[in-house]
Amino acid sequence: MTPFFAMSLLFSLTFGQTASLCAPSEYIIHVEKRECAYCLAINTTICAGFCMTRDSNGKKLLLRSALSQNVCTYKEMFYQTALIPGCPHHTIPYYSYPVAVSCKCGKCNTDYSDCVHDKVRTNYCTKPQKLCNM
Repeated sequence: MTPFFAMSLLFSLTFGQTASLCAPSEYIIHVEKRECAYCLAINTTICAGFCMTRDSNGKKLLLRSALSQNVCTYKEMFYQTALIPGCPHHTIPYYSYPVAVSCKCGKCNTDYSDCVHDKVRTNYCTKPQKLCNM
């Protein structure tokens, strides 16, 4: 094996291990309220992807700061509001949701993210569906 090929292989393996694949991804949120006649399918972007973390098998031997468990989270975002159709007058027919502009690997901020959650199935509707393109 030539030295150039060996260095190229080593570089690509190193870069591949440290590169983050955290980026805004298209996502459809399904929203419905019991009082409203329709389910709203909202096209938005969320932060999703892979972030490097450190193995915590040696946690008794390492400093707490060395046990970094990064998640793919929002770097920049804004909130958009959608109107759920078919709601009676006494019901608030609005739903606000985040739209990811850019993402980063970092600590999970509980001010705007659910950091410890079981996967909730949100890709379904129990009522007739309306599509919301914002």
